[in-house]
Amino acid sequence: MNTERFFVLLVTILLGVNLSGKDIYVSVDGNNAAPGTKDQPLASLYGARDLIRQIRETNNLKEEIRVIISGGTYFMTEPLELTGVDSGRTDSPVIFMAAKGEVPVFVGGIQIKNWEKVTDGLWKAKVPQVSQYGLYFEQLYVNGNRAVRAKSPNKGFYYVKEVEETVIDQGRDRIPAMAVQNLKLFPPAASDFSTFSKNDYHDALVTFYHKWDNTRKRVTSFSADSSAVCIVGTGMKPWNKLDSTTRFTIENYEAALDTYGEWFLQRNGDLFYMPRPGENMADVKVYAPLTEQFLVIKGSEEKVVRNLRFENLRFEVAGYRTPLWGNEAAQAAAPIEAAIMLDYAQEIDFSNCRISHTGTNAFWFRKACANSSVTHCYLNDLGAGGIKIGDRQIPDNPDDLTRNITIDNNIIRSGGYVFPCAVGVTIFHASDSKISHNEIANFRYSGISVGWVYGYSESPSKRNTIEYNHIHHLGWGDLSDMGGVYCLGKSEGTSVNNNVIHHVYSYDYGGWGLYTDEGSTGIMMENNLVYACKSSAFHQHFGKNNTIKNNIFAANIRAQLQATRVEEHLSFSFINNIVWYNSGTLLSSRWGKFNIHTDKNCYWDTRTKDIRFGKLAFKEWQESGKDRNSIIADPDFVDPQHFDFRIQNKALMRKIGFMPFDYTKAGVYGSHEWKELAKFDPELANKFDGMVKIIEQRANVQK
Repeated sequence: MNTERFFVLLVTILLGVNLSGKDIYVSVDGNNAAPGTKDQPLASLYGARDLIRQIRETNNLKEEIRVIISGGTYFMTEPLELTGVDSGRTDSPVIFMAAKGEVPVFVGGIQIKNWEKVTDGLWKAKVPQVSQYGLYFEQLYVNGNRAVRAKSPNKGFYYVKEVEETVIDQGRDRIPAMAVQNLKLFPPAASDFSTFSKNDYHDALVTFYHKWDNTRKRVTSFSADSSAVCIVGTGMKPWNKLDSTTRFTIENYEAALDTYGEWFLQRNGDLFYMPRPGENMADVKVYAPLTEQFLVIKGSEEKVVRNLRFENLRFEVAGYRTPLWGNEAAQAAAPIEAAIMLDYAQEIDFSNCRISHTGTNAFWFRKACANSSVTHCYLNDLGAGGIKIGDRQIPDNPDDLTRNITIDNNIIRSGGYVFPCAVGVTIFHASDSKISHNEIANFRYSGISVGWVYGYSESPSKRNTIEYNHIHHLGWGDLSDMGGVYCLGKSEGTSVNNNVIHHVYSYDYGGWGLYTDEGSTGIMMENNLVYACKSSAFHQHFGKNNTIKNNIFAANIRAQLQATRVEEHLSFSFINNIVWYNSGTLLSSRWGKFNIHTDKNCYWDTRTKDIRFGKLAFKEWQESGKDRNSIIADPDFVDPQHFDFRIQNKALMRKIGFMPFDYTKAGVYGSHEWKELAKFDPELANKFDGMVKIIEQRANVQK
């Protein structure tokens, strides 16, 4: 024990205060050499952790410990790491909490000041840490908003003309271990690469958008003669290559700094920024991240971290630094870590916390986590997704499977800014978890993803509950093959019930509400309202013994129901559903060829009573053995044009056995202020609608 800490403990014992360790105080005006009393508080979470460890060395503490943190801004230079020695007791947890009525904010970065005017629209600040310590950051936050690292084009995308791949080392897998891709470009993008300096080749990043993936690479070379760039790394995935449908953006080269809200950092530490309208550089607050993580809870198989609670805390400003070779394509940005990482952690609870302005995900309950929760938290402005549950690999020891994680009553929105293919909430290999009453919006890919085994191989992801979530405004026309709720693999006992899903719009195929993908098995989808999705309300790629029951599927754009791969077994049952539409078709792909049980449904097309089931009239469809007790009838929604789908036709409900459900219960609950915070920005909603209108008009012209 060092002399300073021994002195603190001696004073504590002599004064007879804080002996039980029940209350430890932290303040921005504190000192980590202080005893942690209310009058002599500590200065940081690190100090509180270390004091608790020291107290426990001399006292077999069995009481609850509360770390009470005063309001103010605490700057973090590294994540707080907690291990098994930091555990609480079964009925006496260690609680990190805000002082009553106060708001402590933990900032994982530095504030940048002393801005100098370069021109009317350009300002500069010196960041000495860049040249002195190699702090070449990739995110910047201005007045609580994420600034845009200089990129081209400013809006939309460039398109790849043609791709040729040369395999250097095939390795042993389907994906070559090393390859060079030569990408031929159209003139606008080629013109941008022609401006590159030598430093631009080191630092510029190209983000490719292909189907459901993003690949992020540095450019190795550019040929003006062939208008082509080369990138190097792992070979392309055979099932999702870069090709002529691929779009991309280029970021972080000096010539791209050409519009307000953009910034560019030179290696010598000169930071340039073009203010947004209304920003006053004399009082602007600009933060650059120092760390990628706020908190790492790192147990082990021998010593699990247990019984910790975090209440009423705010964590802001974290980053992500791209590896030298970039990021290879990965569905759901699966390998990317989180600002709060947990491994071998149980009984860990986060309540009323806020995680904002990150370079990665907010939370990841990864290896061997159990009986933990995130409740009433606000997660926004995320570089990747919101919350990830379970490991990407099936654990060798079944006891190490992550289980019983509750994600309830949270606002999870505005993510995918570094990794667009990230998901609001992802369950990898995990069981018996509950995702409920969350507001999930404004991501570029899926809202909730459940399961991580492709096809019919055994999966441990069972009995997960997805219920009462409000999931909306996803995709934004950037990626494809997404769903409001996306399911994968054998998931017996999993339920997707009482969710409201709407405004899911993909770039190409696959803007679905409910999506049972490869091998989805044993899933119940009941009492969901799905509307205003691009491709259809429900789509099954292939799966087995799923049940789609008592849902309202309404006003989806291009089709209402879709199924793709025909298999001999019973793929799903479709019963007691109401399908209402005023655009597109009823069915898409191979719905009529599937081995499905479909009955006691109601179908209504506002444009005609002659509803076609593929090429068949309704009577012919029934004679084929489908929907024998279903009806064509108007459910008489209160106001479907404004998405009020309360049903007034009670006789219809009795006839098909439809049980009314209160879809207004989906989303967050609690105080008026909390519900107001969850409301979606009307300007963003209008922007989304405008995007959909333009693309749909273009698609109709091309037909």
